[in-house]
Amino acid sequence: MLVRDQAERLRGASLRVTAQRTAVLNVLEQHPHSDAGFVARTVREEIGAASPQAIYNVLAALVEAGLVRKFQPSGSPGLFELCSGDNHHHAVCRACGAVADVDCAVRRRPCLTPSATDGFVVLEAEVVFWGLCLSCSNSPEQRHDLNTTPINL
Repeated sequence: MLVRDQAERLRGASLRVTAQRTAVLNVLEQHPHSDAGFVARTVREEIGAASPQAIYNVLAALVEAGLVRKFQPSGSPGLFELCSGDNHHHAVCRACGAVADVDCAVRRRPCLTPSATDGFVVLEAEVVFWGLCLSCSNSPEQRHDLNTTPINL
């Protein structure tokens, strides 16, 4: 996406257009499922000086505005991606940490209905599929004790 499009995206969310916000959106468009450290390093390469705290603040503002989605697989840092307006989940490789998008089977929120809500109105369900990516599942070291059938994504 062009910088102009990022500026329109920011304005559409009633956010001021800044070089840091635009750069963060560019990074996430090119590298979805990135952690804040990667985003900060890449933004610094693109625009020069940007403190890690400034990037954390930008990410928080973009998440709050609904432009960016944060998800945190167990045992991993928070990962960020652009909000795409779809309802998708993630598959995470237990060996290398690779992340892939997985379409939701029902395509609407929430895609799961809990057995009890204790008064909560459920708006969304987050599913993480854990397994091995294609590279790791083909590795004898990773596969030796698995008795599973690969899922094609």
